[in-house]
Amino acid sequence: MKVFIRYLWILVIGISAGICYGQSNTESGFVAQSNANQEGGALGPSKILSGDELLNKMGSNLGATLSNEMGISTTGFGAGASRPVIRGLEGSRVQILENGLAVSDISSISADHASANAISSTRQIEILRGASALMYGSSSSGGLINVVNDRIPTSLSGEVTGSFNTSYETVNQGKTVSTEIDHSFGSIAMHVDAAVSNANDYRIPGYAEQGGPNANWAISPGYPQNVPYSGKLPFSFNNQNNLGVGASYIGSSGYTGVSVDRLNHDYGVPTAAGGFIQQSQNRYDLQHESRDPFEGITALKVSVSNSQYMHNEFDNNGVAQTNWKNDATELRAVLDHQQWLGWKGSVGLQAATAKLTATDIASGNSDIVPQTVTNSNALFWVEHGSFGNFKNNVGIRFNNLTQNPNQDSIFASQSIPGYAPPSLLHRQFNLLSYSGGSIWEFQKGYGLGASYTVSQRAPSAPELYAFGPHDATATYIIGNSALSTETSHNFEINLQKTSGLIQGKANLYQNQFSNYIYGYYTGSVASGTGYTNYPVVVSQQANATIKGAEAELTYNWKQSGIGSRIFGDASQGTFNSGGNLPLQPAPRVGAELAHQINQWQMGTTFIHAFAQTRLASFEIGPTPSYNLLNAGLSYTEKVGAVSWTSYLRLTNLLNETIRYATTPETVRLYAPQPGRSLMVGLRGAF
Repeated sequence: MKVFIRYLWILVIGISAGICYGQSNTESGFVAQSNANQEGGALGPSKILSGDELLNKMGSNLGATLSNEMGISTTGFGAGASRPVIRGLEGSRVQILENGLAVSDISSISADHASANAISSTRQIEILRGASALMYGSSSSGGLINVVNDRIPTSLSGEVTGSFNTSYETVNQGKTVSTEIDHSFGSIAMHVDAAVSNANDYRIPGYAEQGGPNANWAISPGYPQNVPYSGKLPFSFNNQNNLGVGASYIGSSGYTGVSVDRLNHDYGVPTAAGGFIQQSQNRYDLQHESRDPFEGITALKVSVSNSQYMHNEFDNNGVAQTNWKNDATELRAVLDHQQWLGWKGSVGLQAATAKLTATDIASGNSDIVPQTVTNSNALFWVEHGSFGNFKNNVGIRFNNLTQNPNQDSIFASQSIPGYAPPSLLHRQFNLLSYSGGSIWEFQKGYGLGASYTVSQRAPSAPELYAFGPHDATATYIIGNSALSTETSHNFEINLQKTSGLIQGKANLYQNQFSNYIYGYYTGSVASGTGYTNYPVVVSQQANATIKGAEAELTYNWKQSGIGSRIFGDASQGTFNSGGNLPLQPAPRVGAELAHQINQWQMGTTFIHAFAQTRLASFEIGPTPSYNLLNAGLSYTEKVGAVSWTSYLRLTNLLNETIRYATTPETVRLYAPQPGRSLMVGLRGAF
């Protein structure tokens, strides 16, 4: 840790030096390194991934795509199901949206559930915190991720435009083909996108089991498991296909559009026992925007989505065990107003309802959670304004949320000694979240900022009502229907430099939680049909704190010629009464070097992650340190109307055994990340 802090001081000193020696920027570049001032102002996203940067970092899932961003890691739960972890927080504390509306999958419930995003059709990924996040949700104490695609057109192309991509990866014989096409006829714009991706089990360096093939970890007390695999990791395959169609009527003062999307996703769950999931979702969206609809209002935006999500979970013999469904509908309406007394902003409402069902296929009873209907109604108001050298943002959100379980539900798992199912009480929560922040531009292009955000979260249905064995984490989980609202108080200060050849940013933050909801390991074990000695984990609450630091320094980034970047992040969560929060990311430092000349682009990234030794009392560890070395090369040439880009991407060049501290032990101890791999591909745009 001392070494890491020394790196952070070097970055901060470098930023200060850049204030004295920086020079002005020019246009375009190899990778877009964004911050709130550059992209969206004081109320904008804290980070935007788009263009070449997004294409170069695109992984098999959202977690893998974002895993090397400053302050972001991933759950690493196999090739199919990994979700982002932001500043040590994940699950329900990190909301994932698609075009500003909830994805409406159930990935926040468990690490083995994949997010239902078609990553291949993504145009832009936005990471939001503070006041900007309050426009979309109140429970994102870690942050909020908005995945943007062009499925509903907002402009007339006038001609056929589109893109296509095909690639092959060696580590898993992964083959991907995707395409997008846009066209317009008069005032009607059309969009089609499709993708097919098939990847076999991936190769790993060394042995699957942490510590070697005879480590015999006992996640279930008294029942050590031996996983002697090397070479290809069983149940690490990942197959996905999707088709999206959209159309809009576009006039001089706005547009109205609709879209339909179908996603199919089959992927392995590489625990010691193994298994797989077959996932599907139908999604229907409607968007409307009117510009300057009446005096004082610059835009009226209305969005509606309906999604029908389903997945089946299979054991390692291919026998279906559980059927999960989530039927959800969401409405958003937002008014953007003109500047008033120096402030511009938005006021809006949001309403959503979702019915979650988990069914044990053998018995037809509820598996782990009862059927639960969640209703949410919210009002929000956010503003940003510039006054002299200060850029300010404020936001407030009130959310009424109810959890309504089916009180006639019968659990597939019967009572175990000493524990009974939680009461299926209907619960109501009134959540008030607010945020304020300011950036002082003490010299053109240089800012010192501070923000304070209070975020309230209602407990999820599993946290309230769960009862039964969960194979993906090898635990017997029990909800607590008496849980109260979780509240986080996040304070952050940052120093940033956004002009000149040398640019950078350093953040320090502290996130204090009241009534932090977590799984308490009771010391008891449960056994039944298909499972033995699973630790009993009960939902409880306690006060907790997460502290962290992150920084980056860039030279000539986004420019032709040579550019470089160094960065680092560290966070640690503890219970105020003593002990560490589980699944906390390890500190990291890294460096990037990029070169753009004529049609050539090339770059390399090196990341060192330290060992994570500060574990929760029930975690097995430590998590080993690792070095990750990636590289890429591309060449672009326009032939006729098509701009062709051939590329290759090398990942984990050192063939290191990589295990993330943020990965639950059922996978981390038995399933490292993929070994050395080469991807070759061809993209075209017209």
